[in-house]
Amino acid sequence: MKNEQVPVILEDFDVAQYQHDLIHWFKQEQRILPWRANQDPYKVWVSEIMLQQTRVDTVIPYFENFMSQFPTLEDLAYADEERVLKAWEGLGYYSRARNLQTAVREVVENYEGRVPHNEKELSSLKGVGPYTKGAILSIAYGIPSPAVDGNVMRVLSRILFIENDIAKPATRKLFENIIREIISQEDPSSFNQGLMELGALVCTPKSPSCMLCPVQEHCRAFHAGKEQLLPVKSSKKKQKRKPYMSLLLKDEHGRILVEKRPDDGLLANLWQFPMVSLEEHNRLNVEKWIQGEYGLQVSLGSTVDNIKHTFSHVIWDLEVMTGEIKSGELDKSNARLSSPEEMEQLPFPVSHQKMMKHL
Repeated sequence: MKNEQVPVILEDFDVAQYQHDLIHWFKQEQRILPWRANQDPYKVWVSEIMLQQTRVDTVIPYFENFMSQFPTLEDLAYADEERVLKAWEGLGYYSRARNLQTAVREVVENYEGRVPHNEKELSSLKGVGPYTKGAILSIAYGIPSPAVDGNVMRVLSRILFIENDIAKPATRKLFENIIREIISQEDPSSFNQGLMELGALVCTPKSPSCMLCPVQEHCRAFHAGKEQLLPVKSSKKKQKRKPYMSLLLKDEHGRILVEKRPDDGLLANLWQFPMVSLEEHNRLNVEKWIQGEYGLQVSLGSTVDNIKHTFSHVIWDLEVMTGEIKSGELDKSNARLSSPEEMEQLPFPVSHQKMMKHL
């Protein structure tokens, strides 16, 4: 159902000229990116999942490495999950990788290995939300479908002077409806990519380069001198801080105690060094806790680092402490004593990769 605001917002807006100016600029100025080499739906899909919450420069080497390891849908579908997570190591938001593999497996098994070009089928795949669906349909298949993310909402809120709060789902819906009206039917791929590219290179969150903007003449916020005030976005809830002691425990053979996180929840199925919640346990009783939790007698050393790691909803404050394993038999099913060489094959979150320099 179309939003009633859309006709009012688009009144006196020259859609055809805007499409022309945006697409012409994109074709002239687009960055050379590995996933743009062709419009293969699998590559578009992987790149869009990687680009969520992550900068293009960071994604490029990950994308190239990932594609070298899993060049086809079938390669990814049946790969060992730990290998997939290792290839994703450092990109963060690891549920993206797990959902991607689950969805790719479904495509291989239920759609004869072809990424669906039907909105309903594509939306049913795990981890494929409205934005990813629109990106795949428009970029890979040339189907006019909105792909609305924060970049796109920022650009259009300025172009069309929209003061609705972009943190609200209703506003995202409004932008989707607007794009359905203004997207190029002839070249939806260049139109959507042009919007994304404009947001990344020109219409940036702070200090937009309005003098270089190819669609400046269409921008209502620029002409009103209000481009710096848009988009309107209400602030997020404050993140909760959680203090932990993270333990680098080594035995007499130089093996290090590591454990696998649960198969759901935050950082699912990644490996880590033992973490003791300092909200739940007294730091003076950590050695006793380790004996009860792992069946090992240890002697703790000194604090070697303090690491702050920020997630979308929580902040970990990690005090990194070394120690020696003196005796005992490891008695925890998800834990193991690993050599440094073995650890290189295991996927660790960024916060725990940072601890490795102290081993």
